[in-house]
Amino acid sequence: MSITIKSKTDLEKMRIAGRIAGNACHLAGRALKPGMTTEEIDEIIYEYITEQGAVPSFLGYGGFPNSACISVNEEVIHGIPGSRKLKTGDIVSIDVGAKIHGFHGDTCYTFPVGRISQEAQELLDVTNASLYEAIKKAVVGARLSEVSGAVEQYCASRGYGIVREYCGHGIGRDLHEPPEVPNFIESRNRDIRLEEGMCICIEPMINMKGDAIRLCGNGWTVRTKSGSLSAHFEHAIAITKDGPIILTQPDLPCN
Repeated sequence: MSITIKSKTDLEKMRIAGRIAGNACHLAGRALKPGMTTEEIDEIIYEYITEQGAVPSFLGYGGFPNSACISVNEEVIHGIPGSRKLKTGDIVSIDVGAKIHGFHGDTCYTFPVGRISQEAQELLDVTNASLYEAIKKAVVGARLSEVSGAVEQYCASRGYGIVREYCGHGIGRDLHEPPEVPNFIESRNRDIRLEEGMCICIEPMINMKGDAIRLCGNGWTVRTKSGSLSAHFEHAIAITKDGPIILTQPDLPCN
């Protein structure tokens, strides 16, 4: 396993890519409304990324047909945008990647459509909070298992299911680089120490009921086996001597 260490110049470029990805994600999230199709969300993302002079990281990646993965309700990840119309009470995970100056940014946020149930809101709150618990552990000298364990402890202790077949990853010139970043302590993986200049994507994928998932017939979209809701949050993080830096923090002006 070869983990690339990014230079100061590399990180500056990754900040640009990350900002574009973060802004695209949140611009689309602010536009959500009942009756909107997931394809219309994808169009917003494509237009913003390309207007910034970047390219969507996901478009054509492994044959993926769109600019963003848009997963609704029981869909965990890799939802393909199309004619599905959103309804009040839905939750929508918008996973976005952008590449510019040779580097990628990758981020995800799960948004509510109008008023959602208290159960759904609690799932979103816990999943998002677990991401930041993990980020706090991403410091020079820490073990990767401390990052993974933070997600597991926070979510499992509250009764939620943790997706185990998919995980976070390193990021840089490639969208997916070593190391894998599970959302639970995985003893089979070498438990590396984090070093200055490493960049990783931490992305809790948390189910309301149970860990089990299933792959849909399109070969991409993953759903909860129970049919329960799933939430997905992600940031790209740089490991620095001054602590973790979120590379994908959006900086769009507030409405």
